[in-house]
Amino acid sequence: MQRYTNLDMDTLRTFVTGFELGSFVRAAERLGRSPSAISTQLKKLEAQVGQSLVAKAGRGLALTAAGESLLGYAKRLLDLNDEAVERLRGANVEGWARLGLPQDFAEAWLPAVLTRFARAHPKVRIEVQVDRTVPLIEKTLKGELDLTLAWDDGARAPYAEHVADVPIHWIGRPDWPGVASLGGEPLPFVAFQPPCTFRSAAVAALNSVGMPWRVVFTSPSLAGLLAAAEGGLGITARTSLAMPKAFSVLDPAASGLPALPDAPLSLHVAEAEPPPAVARLKEILLETLAMQISEGRVGPARALAQGASSARVPHEEA
Repeated sequence: MQRYTNLDMDTLRTFVTGFELGSFVRAAERLGRSPSAISTQLKKLEAQVGQSLVAKAGRGLALTAAGESLLGYAKRLLDLNDEAVERLRGANVEGWARLGLPQDFAEAWLPAVLTRFARAHPKVRIEVQVDRTVPLIEKTLKGELDLTLAWDDGARAPYAEHVADVPIHWIGRPDWPGVASLGGEPLPFVAFQPPCTFRSAAVAALNSVGMPWRVVFTSPSLAGLLAAAEGGLGITARTSLAMPKAFSVLDPAASGLPALPDAPLSLHVAEAEPPPAVARLKEILLETLAMQISEGRVGPARALAQGASSARVPHEEA
């Protein structure tokens, strides 16, 4: 009778998390285990498959050929495991969940969130509104939305929690020649109408160094701003989230621009104790955001784990 080797899900999750976060130390923190326990799990996994999965590469670790192969299988196994658990746990959850999102997130990963939620909770109906921060927060405070992920506008809200600090960047065409090319003329700036977290941060930075500027284009939509910047009207200030390939993050030192701060990201809930459908949507939102940040799709946020390569763990050993 053939005997099968059953890979342990917890061990596979440790293996995947370590390479997604770029650090087994971070994986230990994320999973609530000690570094020694993580090392033990990796050795157990190598014993189960009968091959080395990681190898030293300078001061860090890199996946072996077997490790690269297993990483792909491990992600698929974990996805299937999580899908089964979510579906069974959420089978009886019913109701409505009304979600508000800024344009950045709606365009970047809203489909993935909705697909995962609908798969796990088929009896819950979701309504999504995409807008700017201020109207989204106002609707949440009025109870017109159950949950809103928004850039923090500085206003105090009763049921808001800080999620992450995401770096703001100057963004423009790769061939933008820099401040020196302006010959003393005001910097052409593309921005939303106020109030806007990114506009305020950029204006404050420019004023702090005495750099003249002028708004050359405004639009209520992110697509409009990016179209204006791509057309060469000026540069804008945003996070690197959902940044089109036609743009580059402009290096302040090389371009002559002032450094920009981080943008606080907050999650607003209409009720202190949200109903099960809303609570589950909140959980999936936070998990998705953490994954996006860890994989480097949002930029190196300060409040959640920062990502690195999926094939190399720099400057540490398991």
